[in-house]
Amino acid sequence: MDNFNIDALPQTVQKGFRFTLGATTSLLESLQDAQKREENLKRLTTDFETLAEEWVAQGEVTEQEARFFVDTLVQQATGTQPASTATVTTTASSVTNSSLHQDVKALTEEVMTLRKKVEQLQSEKN
Repeated sequence: MDNFNIDALPQTVQKGFRFTLGATTSLLESLQDAQKREENLKRLTTDFETLAEEWVAQGEVTEQEARFFVDTLVQQATGTQPASTATVTTTASSVTNSSLHQDVKALTEEVMTLRKKVEQLQSEKN
């Protein structure tokens, strides 16, 4: 704990969030594409560090897209114009709280499954 830097904590938490978001996105893509699934599983055992960096980058992009989408929805709901001069037209379907809750629960379960697989692969490697 001597090397612990409290100033770096927000960046560490954000990187962890982006890693999880990127890993979840990759997992969802892998579920849809068998070839990509095999490729990612192979990379988990051989090149995890590079794969983790890619997940962080992918998570950052996904985070930015989600923020933009939420900002747009809020702006539409409040009737305010976007800060930029560009006009954004989006179509959003109605999302119920139970639907959102189910989606979050499903994603959480998928992340937990992925975490277990990573831990299993790491223990097998050691």
